[in-house]
Amino acid sequence: MSIIYVLIPLSVILMVFAIGFFFWAVKNDQFDDLDSPALDVLDDDEPASKTDEETPDRS
Repeated sequence: MSIIYVLIPLSVILMVFAIGFFFWAVKNDQFDDLDSPALDVLDDDEPASKTDEETPDRS
Protein backbone atom coordinates (compact mmCIF):
# COMPACT_ATOMS: atom_id res chain seq x y z
CA MET A 1 0.00 0.00 0.00
CA SER A 2 2.95 2.32 0.52
CA ILE A 3 3.76 2.17 -3.20
CA ILE A 4 0.77 4.43 -3.80
CA TYR A 5 2.69 7.26 -2.13
CA VAL A 6 5.35 6.91 -4.80
CA LEU A 7 3.14 6.30 -7.81
CA ILE A 8 0.76 9.23 -7.34
CA PRO A 9 3.47 11.94 -7.24
CA LEU A 10 5.31 10.20 -10.07
CA SER A 11 2.19 10.20 -12.23
CA VAL A 12 1.54 13.86 -11.44
CA ILE A 13 5.12 14.74 -12.44
CA LEU A 14 4.79 12.80 -15.70
CA MET A 15 1.49 14.50 -16.45
CA VAL A 16 3.07 17.93 -15.89
CA PHE A 17 5.90 17.02 -18.31
CA ALA A 18 3.42 15.74 -20.92
CA ILE A 19 1.32 18.91 -20.72
CA GLY A 20 4.47 21.03 -20.89
CA PHE A 21 5.73 19.21 -24.00
CA PHE A 22 2.30 19.52 -25.61
CA PHE A 23 2.18 23.28 -25.13
CA TRP A 24 5.80 23.54 -26.30
CA ALA A 25 4.88 21.68 -29.49
CA VAL A 26 1.83 23.87 -30.10
CA LYS A 27 3.88 27.01 -29.52
CA ASN A 28 6.58 25.87 -31.99
CA ASP A 29 4.02 25.16 -34.78
CA GLN A 30 4.42 21.38 -34.72
CA PHE A 31 0.70 20.87 -35.44
CA ASP A 32 0.20 23.54 -38.13
CA ASP A 33 0.52 21.36 -41.23
CA LEU A 34 -0.38 17.73 -40.59
CA ASP A 35 -1.25 16.75 -44.18
CA SER A 36 1.70 17.81 -46.32
CA PRO A 37 4.49 15.82 -44.60
CA ALA A 38 2.48 12.61 -45.06
CA LEU A 39 2.09 13.29 -48.79
CA ASP A 40 5.73 14.31 -49.34
CA VAL A 41 6.73 10.64 -49.17
CA LEU A 42 4.65 9.90 -52.27
CA ASP A 43 6.26 12.72 -54.27
CA ASP A 44 9.80 11.37 -54.43
CA ASP A 45 10.35 12.13 -58.10
CA GLU A 46 13.29 14.45 -58.42
CA PRO A 47 13.17 17.01 -61.19
CA ALA A 48 15.49 16.26 -64.07
CA SER A 49 18.64 18.25 -63.83
CA LYS A 50 19.75 20.47 -66.66
CA THR A 51 22.97 18.52 -67.11
CA ASP A 52 21.00 15.38 -68.06
CA GLU A 53 18.97 17.26 -70.65
CA GLU A 54 21.94 19.09 -72.16
CA THR A 55 24.29 16.14 -72.55
CA PRO A 56 24.04 14.39 -75.93
CA ASP A 57 23.35 10.68 -76.22
CA ARG A 58 26.46 8.53 -76.39
CA SER A 59 24.86 5.59 -78.17
